[in-house]
Amino acid sequence: MKIKAIAAMDEGRVIGIKNSLPWDIPEDMRYFMRLTKGHSVLMGRKTFESTPLNSKPLPKRLNIVVTRSPEKYQERESLHFISDPIEFLEKCKSGEISLPSDELWVIGGSHLYEQTMPLWDEAHITLIKGRHEGDAYFPPFEDTFELVSKEEIEPCIFRHFKKK
Repeated sequence: MKIKAIAAMDEGRVIGIKNSLPWDIPEDMRYFMRLTKGHSVLMGRKTFESTPLNSKPLPKRLNIVVTRSPEKYQERESLHFISDPIEFLEKCKSGEISLPSDELWVIGGSHLYEQTMPLWDEAHITLIKGRHEGDAYFPPFEDTFELVSKEEIEPCIFRHFKKK
């Protein structure tokens, strides 16, 4: 099981404002969809509630949402709620929990990125050129991960990192 993270951040590390993205960049959304489709995604409750589908699971993915109160939510075939992301990821890595594919993507928010980073194998971090107003930031990761590839499609630089 590979644990990967995906995020878009600007030059000031901003990833969000008021529970939404500070930009609307179709190229970045296509990149996100292409990489995560067919796999499992792990997200915080606020990220789940802020998705374009208004608290509905992202299609063609197993959605796992981290919340302090998983019992408040109704699970469905492609939607599950958990309270401890570290325990969940460790069980995925050990094979104790089996998921439908060999990749699990951490998709935000900022607290979940910070909490789970030690367990990531890879990170796909899009750099959005410029600075935007924001209240959520991507944590420093550059000391732990090395750049293995990048591709520039204005106004984005799609960067792929692997754990050192």
